[in-house]
Amino acid sequence: MRAAVVEAAGGAFTVQDIDIAEPEGREVLVEVRASGLCHTDLTLAAHPSARFPPPVVLGHEIAGVVAALGPQATGFAVGDHVVGCLVQWCGTCPACLDGRPYQCGRPGSTLRDPRDGPRLSRSGQPVAQGMGLGGFAERALVHENQLTAVPRELPFDAAALLGCGVLTGVGSVLNGARVGAGESVAVIGAGGVGLNVISGARLAGAARIVAVDVREGGLRRALAFGATDVVDCSASDAVTAVRELTGGGVRHAFDVVGVAETTQQALDMTVLGGSVHLVGLAAGAAELTLSLPRLLLQQKRIQGLIMGSGNPRRDIPRYAGLALQGRLDLDGLVSHRIGLDEIDTGYAALRDPGTARVVVTSF
Repeated sequence: MRAAVVEAAGGAFTVQDIDIAEPEGREVLVEVRASGLCHTDLTLAAHPSARFPPPVVLGHEIAGVVAALGPQATGFAVGDHVVGCLVQWCGTCPACLDGRPYQCGRPGSTLRDPRDGPRLSRSGQPVAQGMGLGGFAERALVHENQLTAVPRELPFDAAALLGCGVLTGVGSVLNGARVGAGESVAVIGAGGVGLNVISGARLAGAARIVAVDVREGGLRRALAFGATDVVDCSASDAVTAVRELTGGGVRHAFDVVGVAETTQQALDMTVLGGSVHLVGLAAGAAELTLSLPRLLLQQKRIQGLIMGSGNPRRDIPRYAGLALQGRLDLDGLVSHRIGLDEIDTGYAALRDPGTARVVVTSF
């Protein structure tokens, strides 16, 4: 099959022919119809993980059609439309049984035993599969726990975003922060995930939703997704502006950027007893210095959220249904549709403030 392979740290996404194995055990072979570009894959291409060393096929926002099933796969049928998710969960550990698959204690159980041979290979040598998905390819061989069925009427390009950007953004509001109707929210970073945080706040019934960004294009898009106010922090102090707009600060601040400066801003723009939710993580180390007496006396909470504290099998169908009802905008997230050989160009396009998400739709 054709796949975009990263050969070395900082290397380009090069389309070439590689081999893909037949499904075994609980594996499902998926014909990929759409694969979204997420900054996490770009970070892994630049700074490879020991878990996914080059050569590697990345791409973890995928939607497609089930083409074949392993002998022990029981959750799907050939022809089902499915969405992939990077949450790897075993289904039997205490966290999974408690409904917290994003905290699974045995995520490696969704991968092949090395003794069974690689899922992906080239000239007989293994090719790593990013996050158990490897979605920048014509096909993907995935453990069934990493897949969720979605309605056939949902377009593939929109469906692909459900597995990461939407699950993370909307879920951070509804599952992680549990924003209540009438509460106030600030969202620092109005990129693809930030727009989904804004969508989640709107669904939760937040009274004020303030989007904070340095890009005019991103702020315009934030208004379209439900922000009630916007702050251009390149032209004004974000904390002062948010406090003035909301009469003292917000109940919930979401940091979708993930650097010390934005996290500090999130802390400073929340009211007494407010909560800061860490959703994004910039490349490299970021350290925050806290005043423990101030944190205690102001009764504030700082919470890290992974994948929107989501249960993919519960949340992805729920969000798909909201999209089909017109209550969750997925189509507006898709700024560009590209071919498999245009991934490097697609990531360059993501630097444009007017671009929310780029999706591979031609393989």
